[in-house]
Amino acid sequence: MALVTGLGMTGCGASGYAGEGGSSAAGSSVAEGFKIGLLLPESTTPRYEKIDGPMVTQSIARLCPKCQVLYDNSDQDAALQRQQFDAMVADGAKVIILDPVDAGAIAPSVSAARNQGVRIVAYDRLVRGPIDAYVSFDNIQVGKMQGQALLDALSAGGDPKRGPIVMINGSPLDPNASDFKKGVHAVLDGQVVIGKEYDSPNWSPEKAGTAAAEAFTALGAAEVIGVYSANDSMAGSIARAMRNAKMAKGTPLTGQDAELSAIRRILLGTQTMTIYKPISPQAEYAAQMAVDLGSGKKVTGGGSGSGTVDNGTSSSIPARIIQPVVVTKDNIKDTVVKDGFWKVREICAASVRAACKAAGLS
Repeated sequence: MALVTGLGMTGCGASGYAGEGGSSAAGSSVAEGFKIGLLLPESTTPRYEKIDGPMVTQSIARLCPKCQVLYDNSDQDAALQRQQFDAMVADGAKVIILDPVDAGAIAPSVSAARNQGVRIVAYDRLVRGPIDAYVSFDNIQVGKMQGQALLDALSAGGDPKRGPIVMINGSPLDPNASDFKKGVHAVLDGQVVIGKEYDSPNWSPEKAGTAAAEAFTALGAAEVIGVYSANDSMAGSIARAMRNAKMAKGTPLTGQDAELSAIRRILLGTQTMTIYKPISPQAEYAAQMAVDLGSGKKVTGGGSGSGTVDNGTSSSIPARIIQPVVVTKDNIKDTVVKDGFWKVREICAASVRAACKAAGLS
C-alpha cells in the first residue's frame, strides 16, 4: 500500500462547499494531521490512476498538509478491495474515500469500520452501508445525454427505427452502470429498435468487443445503424469490432469519460461523442469532505439535486452531485482542452493531425 504525503497544489475551485461546526479540537486535528485512505476500483480506465488518484491526493495535501494518504487500487477485484479496505482501517485511517468495485460486497467492511469510528466518503459510485458522504455526477443524466446524442445521430441519417442498434452497458455490479442504463433507456425506448443488449462484467473492453462482434454477426453488420457503449474503454474495442465487420465509417457510437483515445476517435469520425465529467471539483469535494469528517466537522451536500442521497441504509446522506458535459467534435476545444483535461499536443498525435487541424485544434 502506497503512502503519499506532502503534495501541494493550487485549489481547483470547488467553490460553495464548506464544512460546518467543529471546535478547537477539530482544528488541532488538521494541524497535527491524520490518515486518510483512498481506494479506487480499477486501472483499466485511465482516469483513475492518471487523474482521480493524483487530484484527490493533492487536494488533501493542500487542505491538510500533515495528513497522510493511504492509496490503493483494487483492479476490479471485489475480494481484494475488501482486504485493502480492512488493511487501511488496521493502519489507522480515520477517513476512507471509497470507490467500490462491488457496492454490496464491500458493505460488511464499511459497517465494521464505521463501528470503529472510521468515516466513509463514497466517491463516484454510491456505497451500501453506513456512509457519511457521497460525491459523484448525475449518473442518470449521463445516460440521458448518451441516449439523446445517439438518437440525434441516428435521426440525422433517417428514420431511427430503420434498423437495429446494439447496446453494451457497464458492469452489473456497479450502481452507476444501472443509472446510466436507466437514463439511456428513458430516451431510447420506443424511439429505436434495440436488436441486442448486453451487460459487460467489470466494464471489460475485451468482453464488450466480443459481445459487439457476436451482435453484428447475429443481426447482420450491414443492418446495424448504431451502437451504445456505456464508456470509452469499451467503445475502443467496439470500434475495432465495427471496423472488422466492415461497418460504414461514421456509424454512431457513444462513450463516456473523455479518454484521450476517445477524443481522437471523435476527431477521426469513428466515435460520435463522449461524456466529460470534470474530475477537479469531484476530487476537491471528496478531499474537503474527508478532511472535515476527520476533523469532526459536519459536511453538507449541494449541487444538482436535493443535496442528499439514499443508499438503502440512510435516506439523508450528504451528497455533492456534479453535472456532466457532452463532448463532440464541435466542442472539444471548449471543454476538455479549455479545462486542461487534455492538452492539444496530447490529442494531436501524427495519426490525427489533419483531423485536429480541421477541427481548429492546431
